[in-house]
Amino acid sequence: MPATHHSPAPPASSTDSPPIRRGDAGPPAPETPSAGTTPGIGRIPVLDIRPLVDHGRRPAKSVVGEEFEVSATVFREGHDAVAANVVLTDPEGRGGPWTPMRELAPGTDRWGATVSATTTGRWTYTVEAWGDPVTTWRHHAGIKIPAGIDTELVLAEGAGLYERAAAGVPKGKGRREVILAAADALRDTERPAASRLAAALTPEVDTVLARHPLRELLTTSEPLPLLVERERALFGSWYEFFPRSESGRVDRPVHGTFRTAAERLPAIAEMGFDVVYLPPIHPIGSTFRKGPNNTLSAGAHDVGVPWAIGSPEGGHDAVHPDLGTLEDFDAFVRRAAALGLEVALDFALQCSPDHPWVEKHPEWFHHRPDGTIAYAENPPKKYQDIYPIAFDRDMPGLIAETVRILRFWMGHGVRIFRVDNPHTKPVVFWERVIGEVNRTDPD
Repeated sequence: MPATHHSPAPPASSTDSPPIRRGDAGPPAPETPSAGTTPGIGRIPVLDIRPLVDHGRRPAKSVVGEEFEVSATVFREGHDAVAANVVLTDPEGRGGPWTPMRELAPGTDRWGATVSATTTGRWTYTVEAWGDPVTTWRHHAGIKIPAGIDTELVLAEGAGLYERAAAGVPKGKGRREVILAAADALRDTERPAASRLAAALTPEVDTVLARHPLRELLTTSEPLPLLVERERALFGSWYEFFPRSESGRVDRPVHGTFRTAAERLPAIAEMGFDVVYLPPIHPIGSTFRKGPNNTLSAGAHDVGVPWAIGSPEGGHDAVHPDLGTLEDFDAFVRRAAALGLEVALDFALQCSPDHPWVEKHPEWFHHRPDGTIAYAENPPKKYQDIYPIAFDRDMPGLIAETVRILRFWMGHGVRIFRVDNPHTKPVVFWERVIGEVNRTDPD
């Protein structure tokens, strides 16, 4: 999701250059500082760029077509005008047409622009700041010409600026001619000074200069990362669905299957949902199996809590035998896809006492002094049927197994996972797991 945490930006790098004009094409790549130089405050300072996550170490996030604001503090010495723009660079390294920034609140030096990315992948965004000599001249001319101060000198300076600006306007469509005509009017001593100035301030001139401004002292910030994901990473309408409840029988308890559950999918699609979310579909342990309302005395027909994962029939990479087979699950996923639905699986990184991991990987659990494994607690609640994972004795092994399980279900058509209690697992664990999965499957 789009990042909302902002931190101070890294220093901007600067490229002090001759006047720059921009046409319709995307901007050139920023110049690389020569060897031995240290990036610092640019000629036109660009500070506190937002969005920014973890000082730029992690990318801000967006989805295709989502609009978001890029902002920065931009200023310069004295009273000359400044302006700024945002450049998005796509995953192929192509810079798009720049987007002009606006001053967000007069006097704050905060500038911003609303942008959006068109494709998924790893983008970057930069802020370009520059001196705006035409706007500076217009301000001075608006004061001096009516007062009769340095009239001819001011008009001549304006004509020179407009001629320089015209050189950067692409030929065709008469846009360059509009600016050159304004320069000619400024030099026309046969006309009153006020008329000559007015000819340089027409809406037609404004339109061309807004698209092709004359830019001086261009300063380009360091590029910042932007991860653009598909729409489902931002939002979706989820339907929580327990396949075991879809038996079609109301007269007596009968365990549903993937095939009986698939019969419900058309109705879910007709309601406008995007995602069918399945709580854990794995074998359920029998040790300390819970009955209704978390009771410790399960009856003969109590099926247990789906989040108490694991039994002799398998663990996180198996399906509950009463639900059917993996082939039945595959058919369920295909039926959902045919209806425009994605299937999301619950990923609960915990085990029942009967999970194969308990015997194969005892180091993945916390053992008490009496040798027993600690079950999950959230006082006063106790979950005797669930063992939480202890991460610090073999985190590499847990990461490898987690990635294996996720890839296993990805191989069966799943691209969305709902993670159960992610906040009870180390951040570094998620960083490595998500990074490894996204390395080959960014969606």
